[in-house]
Amino acid sequence: MKKIVVVTLVLIGLVLAGCNEEEAKPIQDQQKKEPTEQVHEPIDVGSKDPDIMAPLTGEAIDQPLDNRIIAVMVNNHPKARPQSGLSVADIVFEILAEGNITRLMAMFHSQVPDVIGPVRSARPYYFNLADDYGALYIYHGAAGFIEDMLKNGAADYLNGAYYDNNQTLFKRESFRVAPHNSYLLTNGIEATATNKGYSVEQSPEPLTFIREDIETTETASDISFSYGNETTRYVYDAVSETYTRFNDQAQTKELSDETPITLDNIFILETYHEVVDSAGRREIDFASGGDALLLQKGYVKRVKWENRDGRLLPVEDGEVVPFVPGQTWVNVLPTSRGIDTVTMTD
Repeated sequence: MKKIVVVTLVLIGLVLAGCNEEEAKPIQDQQKKEPTEQVHEPIDVGSKDPDIMAPLTGEAIDQPLDNRIIAVMVNNHPKARPQSGLSVADIVFEILAEGNITRLMAMFHSQVPDVIGPVRSARPYYFNLADDYGALYIYHGAAGFIEDMLKNGAADYLNGAYYDNNQTLFKRESFRVAPHNSYLLTNGIEATATNKGYSVEQSPEPLTFIREDIETTETASDISFSYGNETTRYVYDAVSETYTRFNDQAQTKELSDETPITLDNIFILETYHEVVDSAGRREIDFASGGDALLLQKGYVKRVKWENRDGRLLPVEDGEVVPFVPGQTWVNVLPTSRGIDTVTMTD
């Protein structure tokens, strides 16, 4: 697929004043109210056939999937937590946006919840990743030059700014304040995407999965690192063989029912980041590869990462290292705060 290169600092400077209005909105305290929409109700995939696997999780499902991936920009500001829908995301990419706050791109395929959010604005390195997976990229708002890139074919997209609070595709919730209150209503995706001429049937090529024992001896049950403002932490549970995620001491969970986000693969990679404008926007190198950690079933594997056909994958001795079946969280760290800063204890 065609890759879109992030425009240069010179061009960005011409549009900053007019396109960064969303980012400059004041943030008020979150109100503690119940949501008016059901926030977490994954699609039932029925009885499971061990011979049929979900392409992004490797888990057994009842029938092959032909729906397209949706890749949603999810707000990770402290005032946007807990979020909605993350517990059923197949893959989540966590990458710095501006400052030391990360933003999430959650990819949904094997299950799709009714509501996802809060949803935030687009960045080129996210929509490039989405496009390489063949996903429909969904976000709320963008700087003018970024919106132009998408309009010119960078990725198939739905921008919530065009459907803000229409109660069909996006809704502004009253229990939070802008820009932390825009929620995607997934029942409206098919009709909206079809009206734009996008295909909604486009099952991805499967990732590589392993069902044998993991061949490594290094173990860790408590893993932590920092993007700058907060500590990200994963704690392994040997009974469930999954990792629970924390921002500082706050467990990552669903807003509606406090379902914890539990993960089967944690893929931590480092790569070069460069701040390219006065608003703090970044360019991120997703081409060169580098050092990475892969955490599975309490074990640590020190690997490389490579971009293979647009997918960021763990590699060892030139071969892709398989994921274990289940959900995956990909943490992208700048080299200045790379994997050597990751603390791991048993």
